[in-house]
Amino acid sequence: MQVKAPVVTPALVLRLACVIVTLAFLTAFLLLPLLVVFSEALRDGLTMYMTAITEPDARAAIALTVFTAIIVVPLNIVFGVAAAWVLTKFEFRGKSLLLTLIDLPFAVPPVIAGLVFILLLGNSGLLGPILTYLDVRIIFSTPGIVIATLFITFPFIARELIPLMQEQGMEEEQAALSLGASGLQTFWHVTLPNIKWALMYGAILCNARAMGEFGAVSVVSGHIRGKTNTMPLHVEILYNEYNFSAAFAVASLLAFLALATLIVKSLLEWHLRRSRETADQS
Repeated sequence: MQVKAPVVTPALVLRLACVIVTLAFLTAFLLLPLLVVFSEALRDGLTMYMTAITEPDARAAIALTVFTAIIVVPLNIVFGVAAAWVLTKFEFRGKSLLLTLIDLPFAVPPVIAGLVFILLLGNSGLLGPILTYLDVRIIFSTPGIVIATLFITFPFIARELIPLMQEQGMEEEQAALSLGASGLQTFWHVTLPNIKWALMYGAILCNARAMGEFGAVSVVSGHIRGKTNTMPLHVEILYNEYNFSAAFAVASLLAFLALATLIVKSLLEWHLRRSRETADQS
């Protein structure tokens, strides 16, 4: 029995070429850099690696990064849900302007955002005299890092929820309200279950950006070692000091967190796709 050879068509050639180019690009610009980071981090042995990520300045940078994410992500969840609710469930003047403002951090370079906060909240800034009088320090301290990170990350959750809530419409909420449910009950028992996976997806993206943010945080932090350095800033300082093993060790920890975030993100995408397929079939 003869097996027929596959027919080579221009479409097949184009498909294979696209696959090869994509794999080559991912290998050159994603897999190889990750391998370099982890290999350089472990070049001097596991003992040096553990020392690099557990010394006091590294622990302070890790703690500040985690603390910033713990503050920023819940605030963005509240803001993102509220913004998506307003923009998809109500009609009002200035709706397009509000949507544009939500997208503003995507358009403004992070370094410029940091400079804006210095001009606004610094000692010589617009609100500087008031903050000095109240003995409140924001720039070159933890509050400045949190504020800058919050500005950079706040579109992520809202932008994940808005298209989904627009697609879902208002029918289920209106039915719940017509049956006597209050606004809060409608949100908890109707709206939130419908958006929970997209909300978790947006929160994961927000958390990843919060931990990896460099530009705006670099401007407002002051680079005070052991106090206002997040993990990306600590990596920069170590690298500039030619302490490459320690720099790559901390960088590998960031890379590991990014890979873990990517895995969770992929699982949520798969679950969300399955949920939509199940809903379409029913």
